Amino acid sequence: MAHPANYRPPRWLRNAHLQSVLSSMPLRRAAGERALRRLGAVTTEHVIAVEDGVRLQGFHSAVPGVAPRGLALLLHGWEGSADSGYMQHTAATLLARGFEVFRLNFRDHGNTHHLNEDLFHSCRLAEVVQAAAEVARRFPARPMVAAGFSLGGNFALRLALAAPAAGVPLVHAAAVCPAIDPAAVLRALEQGLPLYHWYFMRKWRRSLQRKRALFPHRHDFDDSVLALDMRGLTGWMVRRHTTMAGIEDYFEGYAVAGGRLAGLQVPVSVLAAADDPVIPVEGFPALQLPAHSRLEIADFGGHCGFLEGAHLGGFSERWVADRLEAAAGAAGTATMAVSAPA
Repeated sequence: MAHPANYRPPRWLRNAHLQSVLSSMPLRRAAGERALRRLGAVTTEHVIAVEDGVRLQGFHSAVPGVAPRGLALLLHGWEGSADSGYMQHTAATLLARGFEVFRLNFRDHGNTHHLNEDLFHSCRLAEVVQAAAEVARRFPARPMVAAGFSLGGNFALRLALAAPAAGVPLVHAAAVCPAIDPAAVLRALEQGLPLYHWYFMRKWRRSLQRKRALFPHRHDFDDSVLALDMRGLTGWMVRRHTTMAGIEDYFEGYAVAGGRLAGLQVPVSVLAAADDPVIPVEGFPALQLPAHSRLEIADFGGHCGFLEGAHLGGFSERWVADRLEAAAGAAGTATMAVSAPA
């Protein structure tokens, strides 16, 4: 099993900002694409229709001739996509271990802006839970596991909370650098290295411009709105596109810090980095997880980096695969024990 205590990148890779930036570079994405091609995986696009006419896109991958040992649902971070480097590297690692993989795009991520008129926001959990249930129905390989990164890690943890009541047959969820306290994340972006605020705002503004061009009758905001900083634009979005009173209520709507995960029935594994410049590590020790769940904190890794060398492979994809593989094995053993004749 991959353990954070054993993650020691080369000295030149121990800078948190270098880790964070390299993890989002096109080179890492290209390396992930090559890893998928080497496996000979067959990938098909799916559009999942859920309640209220909402449609979400995803990509199912499987290696021909391999009997699946389970189904892994992967969730990307804010302004990432199913094709982000960490998503493709993790998919390749899981496929190599015998899983089928489904990489889901959130609303307005990837090339999906045309599928829905209304904007994405982080409290749209219900459509992700419904999509997970539909993915499980379409691909009934069992057991089903999930993993998410950054905001996707937050969604994965909330999916684990909601799964039993929603009938999603999830047995484990892994979260890498999850956004557990959105208010703290915003403060980190405002007070930290300006590069991160610029990076996310550039991608968000482009997304909103795309939405405006596709649905001008629904989104008639002018460029003065796009010129707002992250706090201002988030407040505008909450006022115009949610029923919440303000930004504080919005952040509370998807926070999972403190005791919010104490009632988990589905076990989870959480990986954080002590040097993450986007997700403050200070909130993680206060997480109240049940005995069946685990928090692990690495000394290095930056934000969703965890790179191990110039090859741009990452510790986090091995960590995710190890946790999900162990959970799937345990679930399979339990199933066989229950079904065995007396």
